[in-house]
Amino acid sequence: MASSLLLDAFVDSTFTFSHQSLRPTESNFAPVDEIGGRTEIWRIEGTIPDDFPEGVYIRNGSNPLFGALHKVNSIFGQSEDIWVEGEGMLHALYFTKSGEGSTWSISYNNRYVQSDTFNTERDRQRPCFLSAIKGDPLAIIAASILNMLRFGKVFRNMSNTGVFEHAERVFSVAENDIPYEIDLDNLGTLCSWVVDGQWNMPFTAHPKVAPGSGELVIYGFNIVKPFLTIGVVSEDGKKLERKVDLKLERCTYCHEIGVTKMYNIIMDMPLTVDLTRILRGAPLIDFETESYARIGVMPRHEDADSVIWFDVEPFCTLHLINCFEEDHEVVIRGFRVPGSIITGITLEHTANEEPANQGPSEKSFPRLYEWRLNMKSRAVTGKYLTGTDVALEFPVINNKYAGLHHKYAYAQVIDVQGSLEGGYGTVRPKFGGFAKLHLQDNNKAHVIDAQRFENGPIAKITLPQRVPYGFHGTFIPRTTYKKT
Repeated sequence: MASSLLLDAFVDSTFTFSHQSLRPTESNFAPVDEIGGRTEIWRIEGTIPDDFPEGVYIRNGSNPLFGALHKVNSIFGQSEDIWVEGEGMLHALYFTKSGEGSTWSISYNNRYVQSDTFNTERDRQRPCFLSAIKGDPLAIIAASILNMLRFGKVFRNMSNTGVFEHAERVFSVAENDIPYEIDLDNLGTLCSWVVDGQWNMPFTAHPKVAPGSGELVIYGFNIVKPFLTIGVVSEDGKKLERKVDLKLERCTYCHEIGVTKMYNIIMDMPLTVDLTRILRGAPLIDFETESYARIGVMPRHEDADSVIWFDVEPFCTLHLINCFEEDHEVVIRGFRVPGSIITGITLEHTANEEPANQGPSEKSFPRLYEWRLNMKSRAVTGKYLTGTDVALEFPVINNKYAGLHHKYAYAQVIDVQGSLEGGYGTVRPKFGGFAKLHLQDNNKAHVIDAQRFENGPIAKITLPQRVPYGFHGTFIPRTTYKKT
């Protein structure tokens, strides 16, 4: 206890937190407050169709707890949070029918995900974790050591990236922590999920349901061995059926995994995370374009020795659209970037703080790409499926086609300033719902008939407050989750 008080006193006297400022074009990254419960929505343009499913559109995103991302200054130098480090906040739009089912009732709620580190900082009423990813080398070292000594971990558990449903339970997740189960009716945080005590390591933000079996394929990556571990959770969510260390010799940034009927698909990209790099003044995270990259095809219930590796040109892929089997090939579709986009997506600015008059550079320009892996000849072919003038990200498909042959996908267009145009959540084959999240004066969710996408929204729902830019969302039909 005395040592903890001494450490706190040292940090309070040595480190100074300040807000990172936002440029005018970035104002919708600013956080918002919790509204305190579900609020009925009355402003609706157009009509919600009678056969639209009851359910909840829920989206996760970064919402810094104390007003902004922070910079931290000390005798060791300066470090700062990066764009993904705000605490997780869930935004939910509820679609229910009242009375005899003839009238739609729509309500909105938002709430922080109450991770363990969120509770720590909220209880102390001030930021406590020192920024430890970007900044001066000595400042990063000091921050990492002090965070570990004070809290037992280097980084916050933000739970700000994704939302998924499995076995009638809903979870919030980010890949530096385990998932948190959410009460979908009020967005309260119920508990952490360690799969009956069998999974106690980082958990992917993008688990996949295997077609046919209903099993949940998960994984976790670390900056120390085991670098990448694959897991298979039973359809009922009660048992971890497989847990396999892939025995990689480096840390690979595996934000996304793929599944087909028979296989797990592993993207082994050339990302190194090496604590000794900061002693040389290099970034903690580095994308080495001269290093190797490969894609692994793993029979779902086999071990690490069963993985067939295909060498490909080095790349960065945050998100896959889908994977499937076709004749003797495994087909993988996703967004490929020649360089790294791990540490940020904003462009360089001129001295007067105005955006540079240019679009995303080639090294940070995500374009739709297709790899074909021939399981007989072990040959690899690949090609871009979109032109050089189209930047896309954050894709979704109808989930019933995950791991199977598909025709359509939805994605967000990245404009010339690197911001995102909306966020989609697939409802079902006929309807696509998405929140079109612009600046403060246009807080609307749009419902679109996906079979007539070019006709625009059939309903526009005005939200009771601004919703900041976020990460991933999904639509959960009322029939697929249990009422708590």
